[in-house]
Amino acid sequence: MNLRDKQILHIALPSIVSNITVPLLGLVDVAITGHLGSAAYIGAIAVGGMLFNIIYWMFAFLRMGTSGMTSQALGARNLPEVVSVLLRATMVSLLISAVMLCLQVPVRELSLAIIAPSEEVAAYTRTYFNICIWGAPAALALFALTGWCVGMQNSKIPMAVSIAQNLVNILLSLVLVYWGGMTIEGVALGTVIALYAGLLLSLSLIMRNYLRLKKYLRLQMVATRESLLRFFMLNKDIFLRTCCLILVHFFFISAGAKLGDAELAVNTILMQLFMLYSYIMDGFAFAGEAMVGKAIGAQARGIYDDTVKRLFRWGWLLAALFTVAYFLFGEAYISVLTDNAEVVASAQEYQPWTLLFPVCGVAAFIWDGVYIGATATKGMLISMASGTAVFFLLYLLLVPSWGNHGLWVAFVCYLAVRGISLALTRHRIWR
Repeated sequence: MNLRDKQILHIALPSIVSNITVPLLGLVDVAITGHLGSAAYIGAIAVGGMLFNIIYWMFAFLRMGTSGMTSQALGARNLPEVVSVLLRATMVSLLISAVMLCLQVPVRELSLAIIAPSEEVAAYTRTYFNICIWGAPAALALFALTGWCVGMQNSKIPMAVSIAQNLVNILLSLVLVYWGGMTIEGVALGTVIALYAGLLLSLSLIMRNYLRLKKYLRLQMVATRESLLRFFMLNKDIFLRTCCLILVHFFFISAGAKLGDAELAVNTILMQLFMLYSYIMDGFAFAGEAMVGKAIGAQARGIYDDTVKRLFRWGWLLAALFTVAYFLFGEAYISVLTDNAEVVASAQEYQPWTLLFPVCGVAAFIWDGVYIGATATKGMLISMASGTAVFFLLYLLLVPSWGNHGLWVAFVCYLAVRGISLALTRHRIWR
């Protein structure tokens, strides 16, 4: 195996393991609350979990922007800037979380007003939210630390932290609920404690592995006007891109709900196949962030070209494997998740659309990683805005006559347009 391929896998595989632990935690939370005797508990976990997914997703730029800037500084052997990026990103994450804590009541009430759950679910959601919001400083700081580690070509630390954090969360939730006599509070408290446990572990591992960089600390470089301006300009584009992404994904679910309960169930089940694919492909996107950023920082055009070429080889290989797997085992997957005859029949009708996920999405995922590493965030925003515009245009044109099939056409075209747009503007990466 080529050295570059080994480097890609060295970063991608631990990242994939980290990503896969995320849905596991959600399933365990649902399983715990599902045995508490009231469906309202499950509803509160679903609504509260969605709220925090949106909130934290919006600030994912703390990870992506930090990764690109760190890898470029590392490639340029600018070690004082490597250290400064870590402190700068962590400082910004704590400032944002402080604002979130101050605005928690209006954010909570506005969110509940938009979602409009039942009064019982809303009451439990408030309890869940009021506890989980205090984990925001740890959650956002972990974004910054994870991005820095990926930029340092080290995805093993985030993997170890993710696994440990989720294990602590699961164990604490079980203990607090089944032995501590708590209900929704136990699940929420387990989440908060696990976040701070993950933060402490991440800091300790970074200190153990990178304490030698302490001599490059230059406090005057951390919060200069120029460095903060660049940080926020880059992350502004990523933030707006993420808002578009959230809009498409949550509108997809809500639009399915308007088409009927069966369509909502089908779309929810089949969308899990896309999420599984995204967890795997994100690992290779992370490798792209780290390796492309380092190559650009070192001004090594040959390494950059070879890295992009090999990332796409892995991407297309995975796309082929996922397409074959979805074709062969898609119906079996549907049958495992539900035995409702109507839902199974409808899911089999729409299942062919899942065969387009890998092919239509591969370029978007790989190019996203490349662009993040290159800190070419404007191109990422343009591609996402283009894909979002196509999604809503096709939704308006096709759904009235094609129903749920029109919604799926809009989604797969949204994926394809993102990849095409990024490919068309790739010449701007190497400046």
